[in-house]
Amino acid sequence: MNDKIGVIGLGRLGFCWALTLEKVGYNVIGCDIDGTKIDAIKSKTFKTREPYVEQGLLKSSNLSATTELHNVLAEADILFAVVRTDSKDDGKFDHSQLDALVANLISIGRQNRTKHFVICSNVMPGYSDTVYDRLKDLNYTVSYNPELVAQGRIMQDYESPDMVIIGEGNSDAGDILERIHNRICSKAIIHRMSRKSAEIFKVSLNCFLTTKITFANIVGDAALNAGAEPDKILAALGDDSRIGKKYFSHGFGYGGPCLPRDNDAFIQFAESAGINPMISKAVVESNKLHLDYQVEQFCKTHDIDTEVVMPYVTYKPGVTILTESQQLFFAVALAKRGYKIIIKDHPEVISQVSEKYGNLFYYGEIVAEHP
Repeated sequence: MNDKIGVIGLGRLGFCWALTLEKVGYNVIGCDIDGTKIDAIKSKTFKTREPYVEQGLLKSSNLSATTELHNVLAEADILFAVVRTDSKDDGKFDHSQLDALVANLISIGRQNRTKHFVICSNVMPGYSDTVYDRLKDLNYTVSYNPELVAQGRIMQDYESPDMVIIGEGNSDAGDILERIHNRICSKAIIHRMSRKSAEIFKVSLNCFLTTKITFANIVGDAALNAGAEPDKILAALGDDSRIGKKYFSHGFGYGGPCLPRDNDAFIQFAESAGINPMISKAVVESNKLHLDYQVEQFCKTHDIDTEVVMPYVTYKPGVTILTESQQLFFAVALAKRGYKIIIKDHPEVISQVSEKYGNLFYYGEIVAEHP
């Protein structure tokens, strides 16, 4: 087996993964259907606000890029698939881009050498097994190796993960993936399991985080109503080793491109498995109720002529992503009630917000970075 690795799909996560592999000495060939992006990578002019990516690209010496899938197959025996799987209206993940990729692999035909196809994208539990059924006669193994990273710190999370989950297609594929991750982080805690178990792990992990965030806000809201101290209560609770401080404070509810849709996907999976996930369903409703509570509390304590300055309206500071942003929902609710909302944020964010909401908001000085 050669030492070249293919990364198929060079979006925010895929490109960071390609750079992480290249940084520890692998020869990496990336593939994406966006020719403009490929040209920018080749010329090392690709621009992004994700930390350390532009620097990593400039320093890279063993990274190539192509729009042609057959070029990747000709050079690499390990293929990481990091393509988009958006959420459908019913909460399930849309596998259409992965399905199209698998169809292309099938059209290229049987491989002379064994290829290890590794799915990293969010998928519904059981999906990777269907991919294996489609590729098994073409000399492929199929594994599932989910991404456990956060926007705004993707490179750091790849290099210093809390854990690595390997849903191995077979023991050889599992050994290969373990070696790769140990080369990136020798201290990584690695859990090896079946493909389906790894898929269930991924959606249940974020589902638990939404539960933890929501519970902290329930405690905080109740404490405020009772005239107590939410931050001190939650800080003390977080010092219990069984609970922990991460994702356990009083503030905005959960949002972003990962947590809400993984929670919805877990609900869909659990119901398909004959289980009623009552806690996860309640989390969704509680998150909405918390936003309502925040808006009502603000209106009770601030006159209508109060100017409200929002230093950011993305789902968290340091990113330009508005997906399911509770901060933005909060600003919209106040603006519709007549408050003057002044948004100060990165130019890219201002552009997105003004395009969607127009003169609902006022736009103050545009800052280069979040505070």
